[in-house]
Amino acid sequence: IFLEKYGYFEEPAPRIHSPAQFRAAVREFQWVTHLPVSGVLDASTVHQMSLPRCGVNDAESHTAWAERVRAVFSGRRAEARRRRRYAQQGGKWYKRHLSYRIVNWPWYLPQHQVQLAVKAAFELWSNVSSLVFWEAQDGPADIRLTFFHGDHNDGLGNAFDGPGGALAHAFFPRRGEAHFDSDERWSLQSGKGRNLFIVAAHEIGHTLGLEHSPVKSALMSPYYKKLSKDFVLSWDDILAVQNLYGKPSKGSAVQLPGKVFAHFQDWSHTFPGGTQQQGRHVSYYCHSFFDAITVDADHNLYIFKGNHYWLVSKRGNATEPQPLQTRWAGLPAGIDAATWSEADGKFYFFKGGRCWRYKGSTLEAGFPQKCSASNLPRHPNAALYFQQLHHLVLFKGPKYYVVSEETLQVEPYYPRSLRDWNGVPAEVNGALTHHDGFVYFFQDDQYWKFDQGKLQVVVTGKWATQLPWMGCWDVNSSRTLL
Repeated sequence: IFLEKYGYFEEPAPRIHSPAQFRAAVREFQWVTHLPVSGVLDASTVHQMSLPRCGVNDAESHTAWAERVRAVFSGRRAEARRRRRYAQQGGKWYKRHLSYRIVNWPWYLPQHQVQLAVKAAFELWSNVSSLVFWEAQDGPADIRLTFFHGDHNDGLGNAFDGPGGALAHAFFPRRGEAHFDSDERWSLQSGKGRNLFIVAAHEIGHTLGLEHSPVKSALMSPYYKKLSKDFVLSWDDILAVQNLYGKPSKGSAVQLPGKVFAHFQDWSHTFPGGTQQQGRHVSYYCHSFFDAITVDADHNLYIFKGNHYWLVSKRGNATEPQPLQTRWAGLPAGIDAATWSEADGKFYFFKGGRCWRYKGSTLEAGFPQKCSASNLPRHPNAALYFQQLHHLVLFKGPKYYVVSEETLQVEPYYPRSLRDWNGVPAEVNGALTHHDGFVYFFQDDQYWKFDQGKLQVVVTGKWATQLPWMGCWDVNSSRTLL
């Protein structure tokens, strides 16, 4: 089904494919996604197919890339063939000044920040081509960006499937539409949720006529790239858009590194439209996701998001969002992980390669310090004080690290595989030990309940609706888009 949906069979009509056709389709997919090309549907290939990606199919990706590579070595004649091919397959706009309109957006993302992110996504392409974009506030526009839920009347094959799977899809010129799954956990920060800036920039590429690229570092790769210090656009992206629209009319192409786009301002609890709606303060993290979570000696939860935190009492009553700086001066927004230690009664925060330690609200001398120099992982996914080990534990991808609070050094024989925590997924974004004796792990809208005696996960589900102590009393209200 996956290979048919994304165009890896030459004949898209439903029928039984021969073993030879199936192997050829698998080989094509493996080549595009930089896996060992075997033609066998092995575990790594199945895993790659399960990752979130663009909903536009990959038909002709191999051919398109091969044509572009040949053009590099073949000169103008091949370039002319390549221009004709793009006009035939994806189409192109026959003007250089294009308008765009943001039709709607997730309610938990402030309008001005969404506008900044989308504007930057368009500028990625205008900086390296002759195109010019301007935002239309209402009425018709050449390119329209819209968030939808499930089936949205452009074919069952384009129906959105909730978190994961296809995050978005777009249509080639001159339909000029990009659709986004409204059920995703969208974010305007790197490393948290689904990065709207990157996904929007990718889908805008499709609305300009660009197909998927099998170059791993390309923005137009079917599997969305992550922001890093490197340039957002690869040489393949630039070559593709310039083949359609030419180089900038004035000056040379301008490339900016990914770190410039890591944050589009920190979240503010002034909601779009300038009003603060009853209940929205509490439900913001319930309908979205959080950066980190921990619990103190009085069983109060601390839930962190952007430059704010919520305090949730043992009874499940949440405060309004509080600025981080009022409680922990010097702590930056968008922390990666946080925990409170039963051993010394201190708060530990981690972001990037640095860590902070507070006694109450007082930052201890010598902090923040560069913890990556002590072999702690950069950008840890979650932190936890684990009672059975009497140590801090950091989680990063498929590994975990046991850490000494006194020295903040990784203990001998670590890191170890996350398989020791039977059933806990990689890339969690929070962990804590609840007063019921179980350890809870969080990832997006899911939770995993870990039995410390059995050393395995015993329950999983949706934390906002199934864990009353998370403070999400109004979780089922206000789910509509603006």
